[in-house]
Amino acid sequence: MMVLLRPVLVLFVLLTVLTGLVYPLAVTGIGKLLFADQVRGGLILRDGKVVGSSLIGQSFSDPKYFWGRLSATTPMPYSGTGSTGSNLGPTNPALFDAINARIDALHAADPGNTLPIPVDLVTASASGLDPDISPAAAFYQVARVARERHMNPVKLRQLVQEQVEPPQWHLFGESRINVLMLNLSLDRAQ
Repeated sequence: MMVLLRPVLVLFVLLTVLTGLVYPLAVTGIGKLLFADQVRGGLILRDGKVVGSSLIGQSFSDPKYFWGRLSATTPMPYSGTGSTGSNLGPTNPALFDAINARIDALHAADPGNTLPIPVDLVTASASGLDPDISPAAAFYQVARVARERHMNPVKLRQLVQEQVEPPQWHLFGESRINVLMLNLSLDRAQ
């Protein structure tokens, strides 16, 4: 009987050590080496205090700040514990109602803005946690932010342009702007 149990127990202990200790430590070590910022949660420090994460969107509603992509997470916006989209399909009237309400809110915040509204300002992403917006979405908001902060719009456009990140490795995805980083640079500029 022991002849049959011994190889099973040795294999069990060996696989437990490999998959429970060695593999997680190796993956964590590689992650820390290659993706140090992401492993630490992309935390952004200001004066020794954490002000947010570059990896998860934050809610900005004050008109003197740039607003990010909307979040459909529950029970509150940008909740990492409830990462999800709205699950509203393209033919669902509730989706159109939500988009129209967002368009109305953008027009109310900046009634003189006649530019076309970029889609990422009126729709939520699948995760509901996007920290980035398109450059078009940022440039759409320049007039409102400049007016609220009494800034020169040309100078503000230049600040926005400096925050544009190219596609990943200049190949994958679209150009983007991290909203938290843009707002922090905006605070520093004033």
